[in-house]
Amino acid sequence: MATLEESQGRTRDQRSVYERYQDAAAEAGELDTPLFSVEVTADGRPTDIEREEAEDEVIEDITSPFDPEHIDIDTRTTTVDLLLSRLRNEMIDLAPDFQRKAGIWTDGKQSRLIESLLLRIPIPSFYAAEKKDGSWAIVDGIQRLTSIARFVEPQTVGADPLKLTGLEYLRNFDEASFADLSGKLQIRLRETEVVVHVIRRGTPEPVMFNVFARINTGGEPLTRQEIRHALIPGRARTLLAELAETEEFRRATGYSVVGDRMADREMVLRFLAFRMTSPHAYKPGDFDAFLAEAMHQVNRLDSADEDRLRTEFVTAMLAAEEIFGHHAFRKYRRNQQRKSPINKALFEAIAVNLASLDDDDRDVLRQTDVLDAFAELMEDPEFERAISVGTGDARKVRKRFDAVKELFGNALDEARRDPAL
Repeated sequence: MATLEESQGRTRDQRSVYERYQDAAAEAGELDTPLFSVEVTADGRPTDIEREEAEDEVIEDITSPFDPEHIDIDTRTTTVDLLLSRLRNEMIDLAPDFQRKAGIWTDGKQSRLIESLLLRIPIPSFYAAEKKDGSWAIVDGIQRLTSIARFVEPQTVGADPLKLTGLEYLRNFDEASFADLSGKLQIRLRETEVVVHVIRRGTPEPVMFNVFARINTGGEPLTRQEIRHALIPGRARTLLAELAETEEFRRATGYSVVGDRMADREMVLRFLAFRMTSPHAYKPGDFDAFLAEAMHQVNRLDSADEDRLRTEFVTAMLAAEEIFGHHAFRKYRRNQQRKSPINKALFEAIAVNLASLDDDDRDVLRQTDVLDAFAELMEDPEFERAISVGTGDARKVRKRFDAVKELFGNALDEARRDPAL
């Protein structure tokens, strides 16, 4: 029979996420700040963005989120030359602004890939989504294909020619360009066979998204926003980048959101999604699919709606910084000095609610001690779980948006009763 201690060890920890982090901080000797699990950059460095936890679930049966018959993947063995031909004829979409800033391959790393091809060492497969016109959107393998193109036909990717450097074995090829290779080696490169897994057009987008989310070819798995970016071309790509690069967003987030894994663009997208669709209209289901549909909505916006959303976003960022200071979009407890990481669920709830207020209300909030009332809200375990665990759950979405709305409403009511304001 299990001892009492063993039974207690299997009991689910009922403390709030925040309390568990606080205890971890105490054990680490950092009593003034919690230790949060954070996202990482492409090269493994910790970011200032809190990692969202999945809801605890007991899995009893194997179920499918979709009919497996809908998965139509065509595995093709092609050549480097045929891939370059597709690039020349604009039948491959490399999503040119899809760049992991810290993870962009150096000339040395690109050169070692070419060295592998010259040595006839197989390279990882490419993954692509087939579009209606038959072109491919490369989802996994962008850096590899860009490296090959830079060396063989740099004009196809609008890049400077690659000269080999930092080679491990073929050191006599250092500083060599493609033109410097013998005709035999040039043909070897062009005729090198590579494998491309193409998800055929007609495959439902949620199915396609799920398949790509499971891909990990040995590097860092793609983030959800990286997949959305690759699969959904259009104005949304550039608008998210533009808003993420605004000074107002960068200042409100303390210049601490690293964009190499597109976390900044995901935050912008979450704001836009809930400005275009009320949190109360958000239906239970796949949060990722909701954000993907929001990108399609952005692609369909007219200029007037786009300008309105841009203004609302910038206005919300300015207000958040002035109202919450350096704790904007971060979990906070009274008298906490050091900053917690940025919390995406808090970001969307606070930013969207601020955008829905008028200028007079935002001015009143700027003169009110909202931070102290927010610390009190953070004591609510239900609210805290709504911004920490399973944040795509419809009930938790409504909980956090309603709670922040009530927070601002109470602060405004109290301020209006104060004759000094």
